[in-house]
Amino acid sequence: MNDRPLTLMAVHAHPDDEATGTGGVLARYAAEGIRTVLVTCTDGSCGDGPGGVKPGEAGHDPAAVALLRRRELEASCDVLKVSHLEMLDYADSGMMGWPTNAAPGSFWRTPVEEGAARLAELLRRYEPDVVVTYDENGFYGHPDHIQANRITMAALAMTVTTPKVYWTTAPRSMFQRFGEVMRELGADWQEPDPAEAAAMAEIGLPEEEITTWVDTTAFGGQKFEALAAHASQGENIFFLKMGQKRFTELMGVETFVRVQDTTGAALPENDLFAGLR
Repeated sequence: MNDRPLTLMAVHAHPDDEATGTGGVLARYAAEGIRTVLVTCTDGSCGDGPGGVKPGEAGHDPAAVALLRRRELEASCDVLKVSHLEMLDYADSGMMGWPTNAAPGSFWRTPVEEGAARLAELLRRYEPDVVVTYDENGFYGHPDHIQANRITMAALAMTVTTPKVYWTTAPRSMFQRFGEVMRELGADWQEPDPAEAAAMAEIGLPEEEITTWVDTTAFGGQKFEALAAHASQGENIFFLKMGQKRFTELMGVETFVRVQDTTGAALPENDLFAGLR
């Protein structure tokens, strides 16, 4: 008889990603007694430094940024009641096209097989029932998000485990609503130029293609506080500007595409653990 607890593993690229896309499910399932495991692949060293100093600018110290973001990540995990935090500690690759993409030790430059082998060890250790990561485009084309998808799917192929596997997504209608809310709040929200608008239109999915809708409204406060724990990146976390109430209204349901399943649970789902309990 296997007395191992039901387990959710989320594989993310950077500190703060855990809160944006999966903060609600991490908090909800922890409250339901499910073991939650967060794997963060990079050190976040291409994030903003103290005072908002950007990578490549004078005074940006990647090692110091990585240390700060580690502490913020630990604080976020405390808020979300994450059971186990695992850091792969690859160097942050930065945005697509940055010189850091090719830097020694960067996650983007790491052979998929190497990263997958390390993640496979964690899969064997924790034996998750549900694994969550990004889609093949890393949701919006970030190299580290793409690499997280690649090593996750490769790691799953290396093991005999058969968890339910999900890719994070968002309904495209949400982005329009987000812009409306920001304008209502008087935020400095610039309409994207036509090329950017066309690219944004391809992010996320039409509602009918989303398989799984998880209501995490009751945990909106925790999700907001987890994001706020990443204070050094506050300039880039636009969601914080709308306040907790509006944030929860907009971000209270987390959405996914189910890409692997052995339970036969009917779609659409409202629970990542449908068919498992």
